Amino acid sequence: MSRRPNGLGYLMFASRWLQVPLYLGLIVAQGVYVWQFGVELWHLIEGVLHGSNKDIEVTVMLSVLGLIDVVMISNLLIMVIVGGYETFVSRINLNEHPDEPEWLSHVNANVLKVKLATAIVGISSVHLLQTFIKAQSIPDSKMMWQTIIHLAFVLSAIGLALIDRLLSSSPAERVHPS
Repeated sequence: MSRRPNGLGYLMFASRWLQVPLYLGLIVAQGVYVWQFGVELWHLIEGVLHGSNKDIEVTVMLSVLGLIDVVMISNLLIMVIVGGYETFVSRINLNEHPDEPEWLSHVNANVLKVKLATAIVGISSVHLLQTFIKAQSIPDSKMMWQTIIHLAFVLSAIGLALIDRLLSSSPAERVHPS
């Protein structure tokens, strides 16, 4: 019996390379976020230099939260680009490069989902904090829906983490955790 995949099987396996343009597009999006970070940083500097003393603290806080938001979304992009490529397309041989991310050595689809879910919770937290800082100018219904959506993200992340734990541990570990 031949170990070589048949034509249809090989075609299906080779189709994973169709994802490469998608990951390259995400790299372009990463560049857009670098630009956005620069714009947000410039707004922070302008706000500090030209803001009134009365609202400078809120301006700085909102600007810094905007910077953190851009960084967190950028981190999410890196996880998707590197983790997705490594999981679904091809191995990235970094040959124990000193800058290799710790999580890359044990990335799989479930780990990637949990990492993405927790990153989304972090991003949502930043947005919710921005909303609460501007609470006096935001309708209660909008704050309520943002809170509900954030809680849905939190519950989803917890659910994915529990599923990953159940799938990754052996039956003996589930009965007698160490």
